[in-house]
Amino acid sequence: MPEYILTIIRSLTAFGILLIMARIMGKKQVSQLTFFDYCVGITIGSIAASMAVDQGIKMSNGVIALILWGGIPLILGYLGMKSKVFLTITDGRADVVIEKGKIMEKNLRKNHMAVEELLLLLREKDIFKLEDVEMAVFETNGQLSVLKKTEVQPITPQDVGLKLEQEHGPTIVISDGQIMKNSLAKLGYSREWLLGEVQKQGALDISDVFLAQVDSKGNLFVDLYVDNLKQEVEKQRPLIASTLKKLQADFESFALQTENQSAKQMYTEQAKNLKGIIDNINPYLK
Repeated sequence: MPEYILTIIRSLTAFGILLIMARIMGKKQVSQLTFFDYCVGITIGSIAASMAVDQGIKMSNGVIALILWGGIPLILGYLGMKSKVFLTITDGRADVVIEKGKIMEKNLRKNHMAVEELLLLLREKDIFKLEDVEMAVFETNGQLSVLKKTEVQPITPQDVGLKLEQEHGPTIVISDGQIMKNSLAKLGYSREWLLGEVQKQGALDISDVFLAQVDSKGNLFVDLYVDNLKQEVEKQRPLIASTLKKLQADFESFALQTENQSAKQMYTEQAKNLKGIIDNINPYLK
């Protein structure tokens, strides 16, 4: 077998094993990379590279080594969940490096951190004065966690007793020119309403929209395929039709939500009357 074919096979095998191991080890290995995880990652990468290009290494030995080194973090992670002492041995401890605006020099030396490095990490947190820091902790993954003093923390609505309307996450209703029907139905809007709203923002049709998103207050954000696309004549009649249908749907929804029988009957009658009006004028609104 030609050498380059063998190299391709070995490389693909190493890549496949690395991909499987990465999926098994999970996101924690990347998002919370400790010193031990860093060493394991370098070792696994070195083994995979050697396995791919070094013909003197048996592929079976390379596969065994990759599986072994990939299994070590899983085993240690499991043992760490069972024993805090074992977790401390493998991952170390978090150290307080600032307390009440005072630098803990002993902990800085322990972590081989210069004052300039500490100040750099603080500036990344938008903190330029040490006296504003109540506590700073150097975590085992190399990140700096900072607690500002109370007097310099930003004021929140809760601090001043201000009640705000709770917002939910925005919902995508159009993606790549296609309507997300389930999302639109969940929000209680019709296709006609959506078409009318995107036309207000310059689209000629749904197919002109790359992405459309509705927030908790009913505001629609639209991103078009062609950013300079402008509608020459806005189609007012479809807008009227969609508005009437939305109003009818609102009456029906109010009837279902209220416990007042007279109000329920009134909403139901208004919805029926509005439906009759829509049926009569619908041919003229197309």
